[in-house]
Amino acid sequence: MAWHQLSVVTDEHTAPELSDFFSELGAVSVTYSDAEDEPVYEPAIDQTQIWSNTRVTALFELDADPDVVQTLVVNQFIGSPLRLWLTEVIQDQAWERAWMEHFHPMQFAGKLWVCPSGQEVDEPDQVCMTLDPGLAFGTGTHPTTALCLEWLAGHDLHNKVMIDYGCGSGILAVAALLLGADHAHGVDIDPQALTATQYNAEKNRVLDRISYYLPEQFSLAGADIVVANILAKPLIELASTISALVKPGGYLILSGILNEQAQSVADAYRAWGLQVAEPVSQEDWCRLDAWKPA
Repeated sequence: MAWHQLSVVTDEHTAPELSDFFSELGAVSVTYSDAEDEPVYEPAIDQTQIWSNTRVTALFELDADPDVVQTLVVNQFIGSPLRLWLTEVIQDQAWERAWMEHFHPMQFAGKLWVCPSGQEVDEPDQVCMTLDPGLAFGTGTHPTTALCLEWLAGHDLHNKVMIDYGCGSGILAVAALLLGADHAHGVDIDPQALTATQYNAEKNRVLDRISYYLPEQFSLAGADIVVANILAKPLIELASTISALVKPGGYLILSGILNEQAQSVADAYRAWGLQVAEPVSQEDWCRLDAWKPA
C-alpha cells in the first residue's frame, strides 16, 4: 500500500491549527519535526514540542489529491507563513522492523546485554534482556538510559527492591530483575508506559516480580534502589517525593540530566538529606549517583 506524504514549513503559532486542518481534510497522521537546527532538550511535561520553524507532515491515502489539499491549506491560512512544500508518494512498510535494522545488541558494564528479538546473546556469566522498539521510550540507545544500565549492571542487586520512577518501556526495572533484584516497581504518568512495562516484563519472564502504577496509585517507600531517568525540571520539582522513596542506606540514581543542569539537580536532592557524587557523563548527558545515610 502507498501513501501521499505532504509537508510544509510554518511557525510555532500556525503549526497546531495546520495540523488540525490536515486532519479535517482526511490525513491519517500528522507529525511535527524541526525544520532547522533548533534542539530542544526539555519540553514541559505533557507538552508537544513545536519549534519556531516546524515542518508539519501529513499522510493521506492514495486517492487523495495533494494539489487540492495544498490549495485548500493556502486558502485557509492566508497571511500565515507556509514555505518549502514537499509532496511524495511513499510505500508502506513495517516501520518497527525497519527501525530495528539499526538496533543491535548492546552490552553494559561487561555483563548486561540488551538485544532485539532474534539477536539474543547466550554466553556464560552474561545477562541478556530482550527488548524491541514499542509504545514507550527506552531501548538503551540513548545516553540517559545507557548510563542507568551501566550502574545497574555494575552493582550487586541480589535481595534488593528497586523503584523505576518514570519507567517508560520498563527497561530499567526489567534489567534490575534480570540482574538479581527481588522485586521492581515501575511508576509512570503515561498509561502506555505501564502497558509497555508489562509487555517487556512478560517477554523477559519476570512479570511475577514487577508491579507498575500511575503516580497517584503508588505509595511504597523505603526501596533499596530508586532510579529516576526523566528530565532535570521534573527531577527538581519531585525532589521531596523521590527522596522519600529511598530507604536509609539506599541508593538513588538520577538521569535525563544535561551536563550543565547537574549542579541544580544535585543541590535539590542534597536539600533532602542525600549525599550526591560527582556527575558521570556520556556525550551531553550525565547521571547523578546519590545515597541516603543510614
